[in-house]
Amino acid sequence: MNNNFLYLRRLGIDTYQEPVVYMRADCDICRAEGFSSQNRVRVSFGERHIIATVHMVHSELLHHDEAGLSEAAWHLLGAGEREPAHFSHPAPVESMSFVRGKLYGNRFSQPAAEAIIADIRDGNYSDIQLAAYVAACADQLLDTAETIAITRAMVASGKRFDWGRVPVLDKHCVGGLPGNRTTPVVVAIATACGLTMPKTSSRAITSPAGTADTMETLAPVTLSFEQMRRVVEQEGGCIAWGGSVSLSPTDDIVIRVERALDLDSEGQLVASVISKKVAAGATHVLIDVPVGPTAKVRQEEMARRLGVQLVETGAALGLRVSVLCTDGTQPVGRGIGPALEARDVLRVLRRDADAPCDLRARALTLAAAVLELGGVAPPGEGLARATATLDSGAAWQKFRAICAAQGGMREPPLARYRHPVVAERSGVVAHINMRSLAKAAKLAGAPADKAAGIEMHVRLGEQLERGQPLFTMHADTRGELHYALDFLATHRETLSIEEPVR
Repeated sequence: MNNNFLYLRRLGIDTYQEPVVYMRADCDICRAEGFSSQNRVRVSFGERHIIATVHMVHSELLHHDEAGLSEAAWHLLGAGEREPAHFSHPAPVESMSFVRGKLYGNRFSQPAAEAIIADIRDGNYSDIQLAAYVAACADQLLDTAETIAITRAMVASGKRFDWGRVPVLDKHCVGGLPGNRTTPVVVAIATACGLTMPKTSSRAITSPAGTADTMETLAPVTLSFEQMRRVVEQEGGCIAWGGSVSLSPTDDIVIRVERALDLDSEGQLVASVISKKVAAGATHVLIDVPVGPTAKVRQEEMARRLGVQLVETGAALGLRVSVLCTDGTQPVGRGIGPALEARDVLRVLRRDADAPCDLRARALTLAAAVLELGGVAPPGEGLARATATLDSGAAWQKFRAICAAQGGMREPPLARYRHPVVAERSGVVAHINMRSLAKAAKLAGAPADKAAGIEMHVRLGEQLERGQPLFTMHADTRGELHYALDFLATHRETLSIEEPVR
């Protein structure tokens, strides 16, 4: 008779995407099976099972006959409080041999990529094993053939839309530019012009806002596969959170570990972008690559190399990719943080007199390229049509219709606390460190607190007087406001003011 069960408890511990099981070190199952901290364990409940990482408890938090589950493990397993679950050693993760081989200089074949991605999707990799995979792919360690193999495997690991038509457009920015929230404007213009644009976007992991975070202050973004299909069939496009529709599901798992390690992989970035576009059913994609000294892409050479990989990988999966390198030297718009960025988007779509000119111009440039890529504007005439569509109010009308189809439009929230940061000297804004700005916005509470972040008041090259506001911090608590202000006080390089050249 198999008695290796414990009663489950939901402990409410957020381990993000990592399933964790908490067990008493002195419980009978741990002693019999030899489980210890960081072991992997198979947790079975009825016909369902998960693979989780063991954390040992040396207190009365749990009874001897109980096991606690993290939030990620609880939702994956789908059990109830005090339900009995069985615990056993999982089978070895055979695909780790390919990861070890890559660390020693071997290349990923298509079968190796498929085995690795399938194991990541199925939750068989611990965070330690994921870190090894990320390290094996870091920097420029993946060639184009390996990148294509991983991309194909990532597409095959999840669901995939087929819209039964051509063209189907998409747009993506590789990131690193605070406030660059052009996507809602571009989608509104493109769909108002008759194009199909099923846009799935990411939530922020370590940045102050992702497009999904910003859009969520305006309308629901957690759509099911069928809900997304309905919205797109009805309105021609959507702006949804990609994580809710299981498109390339391994991507968010890998990105989480990449960011924690602060390791970038050009190949993995390409695989991430292209796999999600193919899974969303796109046939034509515009990629925005901001280039700047504190952006994600810092040099023109890296932008060129990345562009080649994006185009070649897209072509291998039947996707036409166009790459547009843009200015990445300063934030776009005024807001940094979900609600503040949403307000900028609304100002542009509503054609308000105080709409940020740089966000409007950038969105129109990208929309023009999308219209020409989609064949609804001849080469060289996309900007005129995009501008007319925005200025006529057609884009605003379409955006409201998309929001209504996704569950209803709302106004973004306002922060409870605000504090201006002023210039300590007169001069010219010579440099803006976007990584420091992003850090300050996160310390203020973004993106978890949707209203938190930074409202910019100045731009590069602007002449300032001492005491003039540079930006305003927004926060929902006094503590987070002071965390952000303390950080800025010790990071003077965030915004540099220099004497003008005479």
